[in-house]
Amino acid sequence: MNMNTVLIIEDEAPIRQLVAYTLERVGHTLLEADCGRAAQEILAQQQPDMILMDWMLPDLTGLELTRRFKRHVNLSHIPIIMLTARADEADKIAGLNSGADDYMSKPFSPAELLARMRAVWRRVQPQLPPATLTCRDLTLDIHSHRVYIGHETLDLGPTEFRLLKFFLQHPERVYSREQLLKQAWGPSVYVEERTVDVHILRLRKILMPFGYDDFIQTVRGAGYRFSPTTPV
Repeated sequence: MNMNTVLIIEDEAPIRQLVAYTLERVGHTLLEADCGRAAQEILAQQQPDMILMDWMLPDLTGLELTRRFKRHVNLSHIPIIMLTARADEADKIAGLNSGADDYMSKPFSPAELLARMRAVWRRVQPQLPPATLTCRDLTLDIHSHRVYIGHETLDLGPTEFRLLKFFLQHPERVYSREQLLKQAWGPSVYVEERTVDVHILRLRKILMPFGYDDFIQTVRGAGYRFSPTTPV
């Protein structure tokens, strides 16, 4: 498998421990969340290569989380396998219809889990976005969460990283503050629209020493646009 980092969203510690032992033994890094809120906090900081999702969580259901992730432009490409004790056909159909890429009933064997993960990974791999986004000398590495201009590493906060990533993925298009809020903060997080201006200003200040701050253009009455048309 080429995947490296896997997030398991599971409130039962023994299952998380079993999965951790299984995956770490074959060289993967495991991120753990015991509820939907913790999972969303992790995803705000970094993106795993796959998600293992429990159905029954103490706050949100796995179905609801799966739907949210599959609707989010920055998360929709991450494959999700549901791990649940609900083994009825109707439950499996509901899980797959929510956007899950596979469905495993508990209890499961470590060997079957690895086999299912390999199968899902083979199916979705051609659909994965590029690992890096570039614009002239600016490079954003999605997996390592690092940004470079030439040989210089930029110190971006998580929100500035998500904004820059979205801009690089959608150049030359104007997005309103509301649209940028949904992409950088998620549809379920409430912050004022003017918060976008604060983080845009921070991002511009980081890019300014390299002459890239003018690439983030204010479109009066509409929002912001990323355009590398300004000479460096």
